[in-house]
Amino acid sequence: MRNETLISTEQRCEVGLYAKRPVAIVRGAGARAWDAEGRMYIDCMSGQGSANLGHCHPAVVAALHDQANTLISCTEVLANDRRAAYLEALVTALPFPARLFFCSSGAESIEAMLKFARLLTGRTRIVAAKRGFHGRTMGALSATWEPKYREPFAPLVPDFAHVPYDDLDALAEAVDERTAGVLLEPVQGEGGVRPAGPGYLEGARRICDEHGALLLLDEVQTGFGRTGKLFAIEHSGVTPDMLALAKSIAGGFPMGAVALHERHGSLSPGAHGTTFGGNPLAMAAALATLNVMRNDDLPGQANEKGAWLLERLRGIASPNIREVRGLGLLIGIELKQRVQSYLAALVDRGVLALPSGPTVLRLLPPLVIGYDDLETVVTQIADVLS
Repeated sequence: MRNETLISTEQRCEVGLYAKRPVAIVRGAGARAWDAEGRMYIDCMSGQGSANLGHCHPAVVAALHDQANTLISCTEVLANDRRAAYLEALVTALPFPARLFFCSSGAESIEAMLKFARLLTGRTRIVAAKRGFHGRTMGALSATWEPKYREPFAPLVPDFAHVPYDDLDALAEAVDERTAGVLLEPVQGEGGVRPAGPGYLEGARRICDEHGALLLLDEVQTGFGRTGKLFAIEHSGVTPDMLALAKSIAGGFPMGAVALHERHGSLSPGAHGTTFGGNPLAMAAALATLNVMRNDDLPGQANEKGAWLLERLRGIASPNIREVRGLGLLIGIELKQRVQSYLAALVDRGVLALPSGPTVLRLLPPLVIGYDDLETVVTQIADVLS
């Protein structure tokens, strides 16, 4: 079957929310993917950052296969062996003592975190950052700043405020005794690939402590090795009250989580819940993913490969490049023009990449990508930008 046939079928049957690229991906292995006509692509999209282990990692495939033959569904009202094993493993891996809540996506993680903040503090106000992106459900969207996402759905959840990112003076002015939580990304992914500057997250922690607010950090995109550490907060040493996780937590299988600092204790039964959170399939995939992360030192690989890639990209002599920035294998190339035509040109050259705002070309390759594929990516980007 041809790419255009599959694309046409999807466009005819879907509600039209996605602008399709002229490719229909039908198979993947590691950092490479193949379309319906057999053409190979180097995948620097990684399922919007969900495939940190690459496509069809053997450990994840085996875990899903074995668990699917054993037990697929098990509500959180009942305990489960895979869930217990993963809870213990993730609690041990986190850089702060925590209790966990499992769900099925990043937006659900953010929604839960917002609810928990209001529940724990008895306050309602949430302060978030401009250019931040936290999801498309009504609560997560209220925390997201970009007007094009927000305005069609107004009025949103009340009592959200936005301040410039990486500006401690603005944050200090916005946070007061009405504030339940401050919601930030360690690196703004959708907002242009902007890592927090030195001292910013530490300052946010201090401001929250001064006013009794909770520090809520969104690691949906930056978690699980992406930035060169298992969690991006390890670069700063900051301890949040809550951490939102998703995307690559289960090797590409749908899953999300919230890590709640142990000092807040347990929440009341019935205060929140989900049907599919903590299901055995997700738990098996997540446990396999965490084991691979540790055994293969994928955070260390992301650190080394990311430094190499940043250096090579910064060496591209192109008048179209304004700046190259990033952390680990989360990299943005800010251009002087809009990015969409360059993304299309890269597809023609066998490279799949993402935008981050209107002018930033974002690279999210799997952490397992080889240097030969990275070299090809640099060569093709240099060609299209020149």
